Amino acid sequence: MREKFYRFMQGRYGQDEFTRFLLGAAVVCILVNLFVRSNVLYVLAWVLLFYSYFRSLSRNYQARYKENRKYLDLTAGLRRWSGQQKKLMEERKFHRIYTCPQCRQKIRIPKGKGKIMVRCPRCSCEFQRRS
Repeated sequence: MREKFYRFMQGRYGQDEFTRFLLGAAVVCILVNLFVRSNVLYVLAWVLLFYSYFRSLSRNYQARYKENRKYLDLTAGLRRWSGQQKKLMEERKFHRIYTCPQCRQKIRIPKGKGKIMVRCPRCSCEFQRRS
């Protein structure tokens, strides 16, 4: 059975980021539709599911690649921002993040040093903060 599935999927595009987004959006539409009971959400969920499966089973690599590339280009800023926020959350265990009052540069200071004088590497402004 597994071998048949592998042979069937050979030469097909498969899953990518855009397809995963479409599946996630369809699941969200279905969950919201449980509470709202809207025919529009119901149809939208089915359309998103159908299109995501169409993309996964498609043999037209170039068209699916272009669609995925366009999606990645549109969401690049959001993905970059969320990655930066995730990194900041991880750094908060061991560092404090301060902003320079003059140039707004973010400065990372190790925690547990008490009151210290912080010098901005960009504008050389000094200010006192607790770490």
